Amino acid sequence: MHAEGSSPPPPESILTGGLGAGTLLQNAATTTSAQSRNKRKRPAGTAASPAPSDVNSNPGNGTNPTDLLVTSRADLSSRPILTISRGPVFVPVAEGSEWFKTEMIGVNRIGYRYIPAGINPPGHAAPCRTIESNPTSFRVSWEDRSPLIKVTKDGLSLAGFKGFRSARCNAPMREGKWYMEVKVLHGGGEPTSEDSRGDGAHVRLGWGRRESPLNAPVGLDGYSYGYRDKTGDKVTLSRPRPYGRPFGTGDVIGMYISLPPRRQPNKKDPHDPAHLKRERIPIDLKGQEVFEILEYPQSKEMTTLMDYSGKTTSSASVPSSNKKAVNGKLPDRSGPSVPSNKTATPTLRSLPALPGSRIAFFVNGEPQGIAFQDIYDYLPLRQTETQKANSRKRTREGVKEHRENPFDDGTLGYYPFISLFNDASVRLNPGPDFDFPPPDDIDAVLDDLASPNAKNTVLIPTPGSPRSSLLDLSITKEQDVKPEIDPASKEPISASALSPSSQHAPLKRTWRPACERYPEFMQEEWAFDALEEEDAKVELAKYAAAEKAEEEKRKQREKKRQQAEARRKAKKEAALAQQVVDAAVIEEEKERGRAAERERYSSLPLSGVFPLPGTLYGPGGHFPAHPSPSPLRHFTAFEPEGSVEYENSPAPTYISFSEHLGGQSGYTSENHEQEPVDHDLDDLDVDQDIEALMGSRSRSRTPA
Repeated sequence: MHAEGSSPPPPESILTGGLGAGTLLQNAATTTSAQSRNKRKRPAGTAASPAPSDVNSNPGNGTNPTDLLVTSRADLSSRPILTISRGPVFVPVAEGSEWFKTEMIGVNRIGYRYIPAGINPPGHAAPCRTIESNPTSFRVSWEDRSPLIKVTKDGLSLAGFKGFRSARCNAPMREGKWYMEVKVLHGGGEPTSEDSRGDGAHVRLGWGRRESPLNAPVGLDGYSYGYRDKTGDKVTLSRPRPYGRPFGTGDVIGMYISLPPRRQPNKKDPHDPAHLKRERIPIDLKGQEVFEILEYPQSKEMTTLMDYSGKTTSSASVPSSNKKAVNGKLPDRSGPSVPSNKTATPTLRSLPALPGSRIAFFVNGEPQGIAFQDIYDYLPLRQTETQKANSRKRTREGVKEHRENPFDDGTLGYYPFISLFNDASVRLNPGPDFDFPPPDDIDAVLDDLASPNAKNTVLIPTPGSPRSSLLDLSITKEQDVKPEIDPASKEPISASALSPSSQHAPLKRTWRPACERYPEFMQEEWAFDALEEEDAKVELAKYAAAEKAEEEKRKQREKKRQQAEARRKAKKEAALAQQVVDAAVIEEEKERGRAAERERYSSLPLSGVFPLPGTLYGPGGHFPAHPSPSPLRHFTAFEPEGSVEYENSPAPTYISFSEHLGGQSGYTSENHEQEPVDHDLDDLDVDQDIEALMGSRSRSRTPA
């Protein structure tokens, strides 16, 4: 059965379902076959997450079979959909001891914290959601405590071990008035054992923020406010101040906190720290899905409040020296002087407070007065310009890592903070039934104690009640109380008739027990999950649209590339085809030329035709179109009579050769009578005759 506010178990139809997005769960790695063989399978019929207080939940050596990891660690679809975390596994500190250590959980360490996570059913955009761990009630947090703090299985009893160690509860107070009790089982400086010579066991109780360290007592810094057992002092910033009476073993301490309504964020200011935003990553931790969160860091402004020693702010090192000066004084070790034009420390941001807030404590029902008021605001300080620039730079560079959250993630507030020294132990009582119920209006009682005449006020406990309780009723000493007279009977009215129960309606309780905060806080977390789911769907739709647009662009680019490639290919093929055509045309023209030449010279007779000495050949081995100049211009064409080479027929000359090609000069070997030479012809006549003869070559004649 689940407590009020716990999530109902999922239907059987989705217990075997899952998501096909194993890569979304970071740090999840697939186990090897050897590791798979070493894992025992989940027995049939076993509950998904038994209550840690069950006797059968830790058989044998404390190993819970339901805590074993399923076969596949990487695929979310193979993981069960849980509404309650598997952990923790309780290991007794000694055989038969009521105190346990917890295993199989992510205990917070410096800088990081963990909360249980569960896989979302199919159809969700976010891979994981917030889930609970047993028992589902207000108690100490399994994860948000020092590992040296021992607990009981119900999460309400705590024990320390060697030095101050602290623990926070599992729900913060963010607004309103809240009350709870803590019973001291062992504390007040009592020795831890008969032969112990130590400082004994001590308890400090109070309220602390997320930034408070767990390996230190409450009140160490400005993030927490505490109440000391041995001296009754109140303490914050490690500065004890007188407050109430001491307390020890057997005492019941009431813890009260009043916070103003939570400030709503400025919608026009995107950097307002009051905006809700989460920075968490789902991981696999020892077989359980958890959210890993970067813890809120301590601010420089808060740590500066701790530096009240008056030491120099200069960080320059000064060499140590034991030598004295001439006048006998030690040298100045305060460091170099800071120039007047430079500030020693950078400008610090203001630390806002919660107006009207107050913290008070009760000892066995007796109020000790207001311990702290107007405490510091739990929201983070506004980011500086440097921090914003660094955040933008990391986002721009795409660094995938944890980032500081400058906004409220819903877990900020003031937590019940219990610090134990040595073997001190306590028992929590978040209500609604208290050993010493406080008055209905605690603030009124505290205001009366803080009034100037508070020393003359006596608080009257409820008569006839085994539990000494305080009424909101006070009678001032030496006060002249006149009896009331009934106008009808003219007699005094009895005191019983003047009691608030008979005269007025009972006062409405102004505070709430801390046990009511847990289901309220879980509802806030699940409402935040729903908002994140809507945002994740919007982001997923944007991502899908961007992917679709990018795919369309990629297709267009691919289409254009293919078209350009086709154009280049077609152009190249056209160029090659044109080259082939041009080569064929050239070859055809050459062949046509050769054919024309062959046709032109095929009709020429070849018998008795031979070129003259010194004649150049033309294309294709044919004679040139234009013969060489006539040799008659330079020498006599005929040898003188009586020479050795003289014959009846003169030697072939250009003239005779030309006539043989078709010219009809009328000269033959038979008609070779020498005609009388006209010695009156000059050289010009001879040239004209030669030109005439040469012109006859261009006319085609058939030899006789």
